[in-house]
Amino acid sequence: MTAPIGVPQNTRSRRTREALLQAARSLIEEDGFDVMTLSAVADRAGVSRRALYLHFASRSELLTTLYRHLGEAEDLATSLAKVWAQKDAVGALDEWARHIARSHPRILTISRVIERARNTDEDAAELWHLTMRNWLTSCRRLANWLDKENRLADPWTPSAAADMLWALMSWDVTERLIVDRRWSRKTLGSHYAAMLHATFVRDSSPHQ
Repeated sequence: MTAPIGVPQNTRSRRTREALLQAARSLIEEDGFDVMTLSAVADRAGVSRRALYLHFASRSELLTTLYRHLGEAEDLATSLAKVWAQKDAVGALDEWARHIARSHPRILTISRVIERARNTDEDAAELWHLTMRNWLTSCRRLANWLDKENRLADPWTPSAAADMLWALMSWDVTERLIVDRRWSRKTLGSHYAAMLHATFVRDSSPHQ
């Protein structure tokens, strides 16, 4: 099995790359987006700037790689795969709520920093828009699946349902419930699923 494109196969190089990505993440989470310069990352990782440039030619490249690495480190793809493995759209919607509850708290801090920096930092804006596009793609898939199985409740259209599902993924929701109100991830997942079901799912009883 070959290593993914862009991932060094030399053990020492892989360790250096990992150290740089961890340094970038910790700098953003602790001090904000503005301080995350290539020099600061190199210093935090304990490597030379020359070594950094062997892995990342620019700040933008480093941040894009960090975005992908964040998903890998927190195993977000495995969590999301459980959504699409469901046998029907309603099951997928319920699992979607649990996926949000599992994954969003893990990346809340860095995501909030990127969100706040997007209006003043081009790299942050690019990462933010990429995240939003990915969210909306998944929400459209869910809404279209519900509609295809005739389980999308009135008055929702697939487009409107996708937009609302996307809006409900707001980091504000996660932060207020998990951080401010101290909900557990399990509680968030079950209550979020109940809300989505009550809002978007058509009753499948015979009289419908």
